Amino acid sequence: MLRLTWVQPEDLLGHELRQAALDGREPSRIAERWRAAGGSEAPPRAGASAEPASRYLRTLAEDLLDELADLPSRWEDSEPTDLARIKALCPDWPDHPDHPDCSDHPDHPAAGAPRGRTPARYEAAWLGRAVGCLLGKPVEKLPLEAIRKLAEAAGNWPLTTYFTAKGVPPELLAAHPWNRRSATTSLAENIDGMPEDDDLNYPLLGLLLLRRHDKTFTTTDVARLWLDELPAGRTFTAERIAYRNLLTGIDPPHTARHRNPFREWIGALIRADVHGWTNPGDPAAAAEQAHRDATLSHTANGVYAAMFAAAVIARAVTATGPHDIHACLRTGLTVIPPASRLARAIHHAVELAQAHEDFDTVVDELHATYSPTHHWVHAIPNTALITAALTHANGDFTGSVCRAVSGGWDTDSNGATAGGVAALLSGAPTALPDHWTAPLKNRLATSVADFDGTGFDTLAQLTHRLTQQLTHGSTHRRTHRRTHVEATRP
Repeated sequence: MLRLTWVQPEDLLGHELRQAALDGREPSRIAERWRAAGGSEAPPRAGASAEPASRYLRTLAEDLLDELADLPSRWEDSEPTDLARIKALCPDWPDHPDHPDCSDHPDHPAAGAPRGRTPARYEAAWLGRAVGCLLGKPVEKLPLEAIRKLAEAAGNWPLTTYFTAKGVPPELLAAHPWNRRSATTSLAENIDGMPEDDDLNYPLLGLLLLRRHDKTFTTTDVARLWLDELPAGRTFTAERIAYRNLLTGIDPPHTARHRNPFREWIGALIRADVHGWTNPGDPAAAAEQAHRDATLSHTANGVYAAMFAAAVIARAVTATGPHDIHACLRTGLTVIPPASRLARAIHHAVELAQAHEDFDTVVDELHATYSPTHHWVHAIPNTALITAALTHANGDFTGSVCRAVSGGWDTDSNGATAGGVAALLSGAPTALPDHWTAPLKNRLATSVADFDGTGFDTLAQLTHRLTQQLTHGSTHRRTHRRTHVEATRP
């Protein structure tokens, strides 16, 4: 029997009970009803339970999902999803610069700056995202202790390069098998170009979105793009629920809330890079774009994670080197509510990274804090881990991706985001070690549009050209609005 992951009501209910407890609702009575009826907990690591539920349990799960959604949250005032309310809670929300940083804009004071927005810098960002994702793919879903044992057995701990099965005892591989979808493409001995992954599909979709609708795109435009270009089987967790909701006639942003227990998971964060890339030096605009994208499938902290990442990346595009990572992370904090659970987790991660020389100690502390309560794909612990990795490595590329992946949880997504940021800070693809980039063979596999087989150099040129067009257009619109306002003043 076909067991679809991430959509079956009887599997969603357990996740929604956990989400309700995390976001300030009181689910205990509904949980008692579910257990009394014979309902089970959510699958701990997979997306579907092994056996189908009875028709009664499935119907009950649907009803209880709706009841849970109607429960009031004590976090509602401090963790809104509406952009105006988010901005009202952010006392240091950044201003839009008159001229976002671009070396080709003749009126900008940074014109000609050697570390401004260039195709080479975007190529580094694409490559860094791919390398980090590829490093994390074989160990996705594995517990932290398994990741450490597999790497140690191969003589690769602390991590310095891709995972390999060579030298690993068969009994250890049997106890902790690699991710079954990734082992054949992502172990060092098997890499032949960059295999398809949603962490790379979404940046490609972001390019299509901005090319078709520019920076004025709406959340509905994102929905139409998904239906046109994104195969349903390439979506997971919150995105799959939102996709399903669209097909049943539910409009955004309700697509993010209807029977969607994954709305604070990591999916929106992995869609944020393009919004940062295309707003160099303008973290506010990057965060606003990320918000419109994220609210198709996410709410509250799931949205904040995307806004945080987009703002960090927008700042990183114009940074002067890896040491700027700390300023970039501080910038990211300015666009999320300071009393939110995500903001507190990011501060906690920075404090741990600064306090401990041994990164394993940082990871152990993070897992002790979040693993008992949060799913391994939840945005809060994963964003904290990404932040800790970048902070502890001081923005160094190899240090950042290896720390992010070695920390477990959503390893490929964490590696991708950390790798993209650190690569931007490095400034050029030539700054990335060859042992990371050479196996990619300048080739990306994907099911999105006509991008399959595209080189990272080509993607960089497309990103650079699109950013030029969008930046000049938005600068013109802002100048026009300011001139109009001044002309109409009495």
